[in-house]
Amino acid sequence: MNKLKRIIVWLRRIRHCRGFGIQSPTDYRFARYVVGERWPYYAYDELQVADADWLHSKVGRLCLRLANELQPDVIVDHADFGIWLRAGCRRARIVKQLPPVGESYGLAVVAVGDDLTALMDRAAERSVLLVVDLWRNRRRWAAVAADARVSVSFDLYYCGIAFFDPHRNKKAYVVNF
Repeated sequence: MNKLKRIIVWLRRIRHCRGFGIQSPTDYRFARYVVGERWPYYAYDELQVADADWLHSKVGRLCLRLANELQPDVIVDHADFGIWLRAGCRRARIVKQLPPVGESYGLAVVAVGDDLTALMDRAAERSVLLVVDLWRNRRRWAAVAADARVSVSFDLYYCGIAFFDPHRNKKAYVVNF
């Protein structure tokens, strides 16, 4: 993605910066201190790969913060962010395939082109789905966010985060990431 397009996307989403418009305290805290965190974390410097593009590094840092916040037992990694996820939660078991039937996952990181229905069917009450490269297929994300099992979703343009918590009210947020 070229620099001009990045600037245009940022300007179009400027009114959604830093959690503005989010009324739920839980969702505001998540948007402000996990998604939009500006301070460096403990592992940013050592995980920064010299040949990685800016978007992969940005989403990798988000994966680290998300794994650090959730502390899941099982992480499904289909998008090759394993080193970032491991740095965020050292005790988690990171797998490439879905866990066996009857076992759920805490966090799944997938590309927008992957089969999301199997992951959504296996989601537990506290599962979180991170869909990367969202800007390549916006309709696919709209279907995920509209699914009845998804309670809260965050559209970050480059990626999307969906929470599967039936006790929360359904809400879709747009955040300038």
